[in-house]
Amino acid sequence: MSSPSKRREMDVMKLMMSDYTVEMINDGLSEFNVEFHGPKESLYEGGVWKIRVELPDAYPYKSPSVGFVNKIFHPNVDELSGSVCLDVINQSWSPMFDLLNVFEVFLPQLLLYPNASDPLNGDAASLMMKDKKLYDQKVKEYCERYAKKEHISKSKAEEESDEDDISEEECGSSDDDIPGHADP
Repeated sequence: MSSPSKRREMDVMKLMMSDYTVEMINDGLSEFNVEFHGPKESLYEGGVWKIRVELPDAYPYKSPSVGFVNKIFHPNVDELSGSVCLDVINQSWSPMFDLLNVFEVFLPQLLLYPNASDPLNGDAASLMMKDKKLYDQKVKEYCERYAKKEHISKSKAEEESDEDDISEEECGSSDDDIPGHADP
């Protein structure tokens, strides 16, 4: 490749031409969201996440920043920020890797093989080690509640509104207080 900017263009185009839905943020090729589906035969199967990708100026020599936008219960994903703890992205990145590797190999491997000994989400790691059955149940509950197609296609204002709704639910208010949401 003659320059990082050409490589960036090529990698983003490869991702857009693959089976992934890519939503550009702003005008450049530096920030975008990618629709990511949980791997088959995993606890996350059927889940759909919006992954925010930020490419540094030095990409591909410097790794992309990757994070989950909608919530996921996983020991190696920070529940609040969506940041991902993955050595291959954070520490051992190589220019030989591209964006397709992130979505076809690295993220599926992360979801298939969580590492509770190096957690970003201590609650998930602890639950996974102490009560695997309850951990599995909570992963599936998060997938149902936060990782469906309708959760990633909402506008930012709707997402913030949902976060307010969840806080109200946790404080003991009922669904009756939330206009526009029918009982399931």
